[in-house]
Amino acid sequence: MSNEMVFVPWNQNISLEGVRKNYDGWATSYDREFAELDYKAPRCCAETLAETFAGAVRRQIRILDVAAGTGLAGEELQKMSFTDMDAVDCSQKMLDEAKVKNIYGRLICDFVGPEQLDTENDAYDAIACCGGFATGHLKDDCFPELIRVVKPGGIICIIMREEFLHTLEAYKDKLEPAMARLQQEGLWERVSRDVFPDFYPNKAGVRFVFRVL
Repeated sequence: MSNEMVFVPWNQNISLEGVRKNYDGWATSYDREFAELDYKAPRCCAETLAETFAGAVRRQIRILDVAAGTGLAGEELQKMSFTDMDAVDCSQKMLDEAKVKNIYGRLICDFVGPEQLDTENDAYDAIACCGGFATGHLKDDCFPELIRVVKPGGIICIIMREEFLHTLEAYKDKLEPAMARLQQEGLWERVSRDVFPDFYPNKAGVRFVFRVL
């Protein structure tokens, strides 16, 4: 795979197995390519959780990195003294790359959707999801499962390309309304939503922060 995986839109009808296959083929070059892009989203995700959990308490915070890939967000979280992290991703080869970094405890190879993950209720203090919402990736049907595995009062941080809210059929007029419905149902509350420049060069990002109720 090459940098074209980043810049060329994936087929919106790609299957889950197609997504897995693409990432399996991308795993060994993924970190290098995103380093060349000056990919800022993982650090933004880590900074968000660092603002929420201050100082020494970070070592006691248990985080699930959703759509963790090779662990780019996990590396940034580790730099900020978060040490208790698990990862879930659909690609075992991406997780194999993450494993050698010694960031995570559990490495869970699974698709994140409406089906229950191999994780207990209220298991985590926070979820970091950086780049997991993209073409053929996570959909709003995963939100209840994210909420299930986070303790009441815990934080869910979702970072994605802002344009996808308007250009992808899976998200346009669907993703944010689904977020709002879950708030109306009393399952979580939105703490913040902000757009930031340079998710990677010339692509704005959007950051959602929710507190589980």
